[in-house]
Amino acid sequence: MLNEDRIILMTHMASYEENEGRKNVAIGSYFRGDYIGLQLLKSVINFTVAFVLVVTLVIFYDFGTFMQDIYKTDLMELGKMLIKTYLASMVVYITISYLVYFYKYNQAKISLKNYYNRLKQLSYLYEEESRK
Repeated sequence: MLNEDRIILMTHMASYEENEGRKNVAIGSYFRGDYIGLQLLKSVINFTVAFVLVVTLVIFYDFGTFMQDIYKTDLMELGKMLIKTYLASMVVYITISYLVYFYKYNQAKISLKNYYNRLKQLSYLYEEESRK
């Protein structure tokens, strides 16, 4: 005999597994520090590549003027300014990334906990049915 509660529960669980469940299981397989550390490492690499590309594009945008003024420019001061800008921007970006991935990890853990509770509930419904 069909049990409506069990069917509804199984439908919700199948929907979860199909949509966000895969991502959450992948996130949940890490310890919090490992997951956040890996994501921050990816963020540092992506930010560095983006920063280099932006600086390169700014130089190439006005390359003629840059080449004319290269002898007038204090290259050490320009390098220091670029490094300071990079580090300040990196601190802001890493802080935001940390907060985002910390939140994402916690939400995935909560979601997985709810999923496992539903599994227990489903198991209980099966046991109740087998007793009858």
